[in-house]
Amino acid sequence: MKLIDSHSHIDFNEFDNDRDAVLKRAKTACVSTIIISATTAERWPLIKTLCDKQPHCHPAYGLHPMFMSKHKRQHLDTLRQWIIKAKPIAIGEIGLDYFIDEANGEDSEHVRQSQLALFIAQLKLADEFDLPVIIHARKSLDIVLKQLRQFPNLTGSIHSFSGSEQQAQQLIDLGFYLGFGGPITYTRATKLRNLVATLPLESLLLETDSPDQPDSSHYNQRNEPAYLINVAQVVAELREISVEEVASATTLNAQTLFNFTKTG
Repeated sequence: MKLIDSHSHIDFNEFDNDRDAVLKRAKTACVSTIIISATTAERWPLIKTLCDKQPHCHPAYGLHPMFMSKHKRQHLDTLRQWIIKAKPIAIGEIGLDYFIDEANGEDSEHVRQSQLALFIAQLKLADEFDLPVIIHARKSLDIVLKQLRQFPNLTGSIHSFSGSEQQAQQLIDLGFYLGFGGPITYTRATKLRNLVATLPLESLLLETDSPDQPDSSHYNQRNEPAYLINVAQVVAELREISVEEVASATTLNAQTLFNFTKTG
């Protein structure tokens, strides 16, 4: 059985003391491939070095909407060069986060417009280089959908999907995959669990978002790719199928979307 963690941040400092052990545990837990999504330009070299050393890790480079204060205008030009030279499997993590500005009491309109401009610029790069996108969308799915419709040739994943069934179907109709992780393991997450139980299996991806969003058995602990098996088991239970079937389908989905050229 092989599982693919379609969204992880194992480049983060939380893993600096035991990253090799984390990767070994992932392999032991049937996680054959890990996609590392970038957040800021300063982390791209770290991710590249990690993926160069670990053939089962694949990089996605992008500028995350929750780190606007760290992004500079020239980073878009730098991203273009990284796409050409480093050949990532996706552009990510990109998107819109319309929760963080409200929570911080910031000038919502200014922050949102800045995020939107950055998001569109990165969608244009993905379209130009025919790369999938890994999208972060919080309190912004309708606007994300509106922008994606402007790029009919694009495909990608919606990381940690938390929208409605209608939004899910609209994204699937556009050729996008939906990522689910630790949150679905909590019994109180009724809406998410219903979606996982009923959406087409051929449109689902598994993810950890490690070190964030741990499953219910690791509540308040650091998340890691090895725990992906717990997500797969819950998906299997909710759909009343075997975990092997979940693994097979979601692995094929990730391989199809990201077009892996190397595997672990």
